[in-house]
Amino acid sequence: MAALGASVASAACLTLTGAQSASAATALPVPHNAAAALVQGFLAPTTPPPGANDGSCRPSAAHPYPVVLVNGTLENMNVNWQGAAPLLANNGYCVFTFNYGGTSPDAPVQSTGPIEDSAAELASFVTSVLNITGATKVDLVGHSQGGMMPRYYIKNLGGAAKVDKLVGLSPSNNGTTLDELTTLGTLFGVLVPVNQFLSGPCEACVEQEAGSSFLTALNAGGETVPGVQYTVITTSKDEVVTPYTSAYLPAAPNVTNILVQNQCALDNTDHTEIAYDPIALADMLNALDPAHPQPVPCEIVNPFTGPLS
Repeated sequence: MAALGASVASAACLTLTGAQSASAATALPVPHNAAAALVQGFLAPTTPPPGANDGSCRPSAAHPYPVVLVNGTLENMNVNWQGAAPLLANNGYCVFTFNYGGTSPDAPVQSTGPIEDSAAELASFVTSVLNITGATKVDLVGHSQGGMMPRYYIKNLGGAAKVDKLVGLSPSNNGTTLDELTTLGTLFGVLVPVNQFLSGPCEACVEQEAGSSFLTALNAGGETVPGVQYTVITTSKDEVVTPYTSAYLPAAPNVTNILVQNQCALDNTDHTEIAYDPIALADMLNALDPAHPQPVPCEIVNPFTGPLS
């Protein structure tokens, strides 16, 4: 455990806890309210969400790859993963997560730094998880930037040999017009001043704009690599990654694009809530273990606050 703590802390300044293992007999509660998670997790950024970062967890034969959760821009691991982490642990997965791209590892707001640097942090963290668990690969589940940034790691930093699956929840794969504000700014000639303002506090925001030099380079020559299975789960109600179709990856044998409204018209989940949406989370479980599909529910899901029930 001492070696575990040193290894993970050096990779991501992560705080390990006595979280229950993936084989825990008592199921962990799985919340579905992003707003409540924001209130609870914002000021506890280094506290792993329930079910995550149990250093004694060893992958089972049923789920041989640990799952690494990668949060989105302006979020931290505790804000983003209070729903997915316990759900994955309840389903027998070893789950790990970390903070990256912040001004410090304990800052409430994370994932604002250059995406290239964040991908290097992910690479170090994955190596630590593999060393801790003895696994040969990991599966990645990411939200927003966290669903896109790993593609840089996979493509440019050797991640293709260490990643089996990448599941993105509303990932910014092809950038965002920020509800057309970026396009409007271009038309009126104000995009450069806006970028100059953002490039200091949130370089990752600039790099996720549609047509950015970062995304142009990342997507050149193909957005996916052979040997990794990619799943995109998105919502037509996304107000951050706009248009929502920019989350999709080009059709390929190793790519699955899912729109939650095609499964349940009652689902009004937005960009933030999709990490807590029971429909999207069922899709996540099925993407990670397609051989044992679970039923996908259909219920009214409100933006930001989740299901009515």
